[in-house]
Amino acid sequence: MSQPEITAYLKTHCGWSKGVRAVLAKYNLPYTEKDILLNPDYRFEMEQISGQPLSPCVVVNGVMLPDISGEELESYMLSNKLVEESTQETHVPLNASCTDAEHAAMVNLKL
Repeated sequence: MSQPEITAYLKTHCGWSKGVRAVLAKYNLPYTEKDILLNPDYRFEMEQISGQPLSPCVVVNGVMLPDISGEELESYMLSNKLVEESTQETHVPLNASCTDAEHAAMVNLKL
């Protein structure tokens, strides 16, 4: 099985971004990470490609998956036969919002 080409538009500190990273690690998939908080150009790029401002967004083999959770990403990858089922644990929730601490960390990054 060939590995898909993946670009992930993520936030440095974010529950959903952690879920996406966890799924990509679970399947040992290489990917390009574009942190939309550390680089505003990545946010602009993400919004232009996805047509909306919510993250995370993941591009898999040229298909934009906007505002996606790790759980949804895993489901997409399995249903499109891009990965085979794995029983490996992720140790983070795959579908969780940001905590108050993560929100505070994001505000501090923008200062």
